[in-house]
Amino acid sequence: MYSIAALCIALAASSTILTSCEDDEDKTTTEVSGELENGSTISGDITSNTTLAEGYEYKLSGGVHVKEGATLTIKPGVKITAIDDDTPDYILIEQGAKIDAQGTASNPIVMTSETPENKWGGIHICGKAHTNAESGSGSSEIGGAKYGGSDDKDNSGTLRYIRLEYTGFALDEEHEANGISFYGVGSGTTVDHIESYKGGDDGFEFFGGSVNVNNMVSFDSSDDSFDWTEGWNGSATNILAYQMSAENDCLIEADNNGKNYDAIPVSRPTIKNAILIGNGGDGRGIRLRAGTQVILDNVVACGKNMPLTVETGQTETALKNGDATITNTTISANLNSKESIYTNEDFIKEPTNNIDATGITIEAAKGLNSWLNESWIVLE
Repeated sequence: MYSIAALCIALAASSTILTSCEDDEDKTTTEVSGELENGSTISGDITSNTTLAEGYEYKLSGGVHVKEGATLTIKPGVKITAIDDDTPDYILIEQGAKIDAQGTASNPIVMTSETPENKWGGIHICGKAHTNAESGSGSSEIGGAKYGGSDDKDNSGTLRYIRLEYTGFALDEEHEANGISFYGVGSGTTVDHIESYKGGDDGFEFFGGSVNVNNMVSFDSSDDSFDWTEGWNGSATNILAYQMSAENDCLIEADNNGKNYDAIPVSRPTIKNAILIGNGGDGRGIRLRAGTQVILDNVVACGKNMPLTVETGQTETALKNGDATITNTTISANLNSKESIYTNEDFIKEPTNNIDATGITIEAAKGLNSWLNESWIVLE
């Protein structure tokens, strides 16, 4: 799509290596402007402010960690392609670092892999907001970076108009990469108009924090479309989950803390204006469990045999007594209650809730939400 500059550069004062080709021969020179050349390969640590220039194309090799005090700026139209090299290629924003990645509706940022089969490691953001993990802090599943703290207004930067394709690199059987993993990310961080496209694990996962996200699309994520745990209490507004394969897992998988259902602060995000379309399989759509609370409002969940399930006494009791609420919500089959505390009868007792086996199609969702027709989104 773009020409490859006949240069190769290395970021001064850091271990980030940037290379490009000239007459099929790699060279390395010193980068002095902070703006990386077209065709560069990015790898290692970023320790000073670095810019990926508008419309340029880059390669990603290995883990790139943006270190405390540095900002990685990604301009509109940038394309980053992860190299198929059997190593986890990912971008990780450490505590105290920032990412400023702002595409536009007509000129989005695209992060992808060389082939759909070559899954890469996605984006990981480690902030200083809360987590209810036992020690009040944790380490990212990929990259081992610290996250957590007490600054729920922490600012890790801005992400807008980005499409992440074919994430899901598997470190082992237990750890695969999401489209974006939010670790203790604070509400000062801006996140809107993001698509995770055909990833090999979750589309978006929240480990604690208070970040608010808007206009998010998880398209055919092979595990969960959206996932939260460890006390996330932000919001997700205007979201779409769409699954194609019968092997995909939940549309939303929601925990407070899988090791301690009573851990505080309790997960209690607000999910508003959500269309969640399953694959016709026998699995779960929205799965609320492990002590999580939630505010669900104006939600459609369909295409799953169990479109809404509630589990564990803490989660069901919160729904029963009003600490958690489900309103203006339509599901395509009866609610399933494991503990029989908050039941299908409780769900339909709320006059704004509804059970309608018809469901909704992706075309109907686009008709109801003009933003889903914008060119930065791929829905096929």
